[in-house]
Amino acid sequence: MQFIDFEVKTGKENMQTDSDLLDFAVNNKLKEPIFRLYGWSPACVSIGRNQSDEFLDKTFLKSKNIDIVKRLTGGRALLHDKELTYSFICPTSFLKNGQSVVNSYKEISQILIDAFEELGIDLAFASKKPQAKFDYCMSISTGADLCFEGKKLIGSAQFRKDGYILQHGSILFDYDKKLLKKIFSENIDENAITSLKQIAPDLDFETLKTCLKESAQCFGKSMIQ
Repeated sequence: MQFIDFEVKTGKENMQTDSDLLDFAVNNKLKEPIFRLYGWSPACVSIGRNQSDEFLDKTFLKSKNIDIVKRLTGGRALLHDKELTYSFICPTSFLKNGQSVVNSYKEISQILIDAFEELGIDLAFASKKPQAKFDYCMSISTGADLCFEGKKLIGSAQFRKDGYILQHGSILFDYDKKLLKKIFSENIDENAITSLKQIAPDLDFETLKTCLKESAQCFGKSMIQ
């Protein structure tokens, strides 16, 4: 397991780093995974690979010093601000069900489930069917997303290239409902989304980062055995 410790970059730099790491894994035929943790500065809206950005008010975003970037992965737009983001890269052969998109999501997401279990927070995969009308990713729960008590906490997305998987996702520490409504022109349903500020207000970045790193390392060792 190659671990890349937490670093803060711009949206463009973060997405380029994930893309470069994926290319590095492919070109060097890496057999073990890469796990990375990162943050964003300034705040940034990332757009899914096949999503149009026409719904965004770019003048408003610029006035708030919020960047826009396109992701390699699919899905819908996210505001990256008060969150911890992870990325995981591995060959499909590293996983038990790497060829299956849904099952590979669940295998990789076990890293997150185990880390939060150590913190006394029980996460489960969403059971709701996605609703097509929303542009904001966290308003939509799919079978690959992780929820706490039925509310979405972590949204993830995948991209595949030459037998390798890039999965990255956002873990919400907090969110600004009014700002999200302004950006996405949607009512933000507080019954559909939650954050660590609501679940565990005393939890800090360092503790969460340590648990995620240890969980990823344990996951890597268990898959090799």
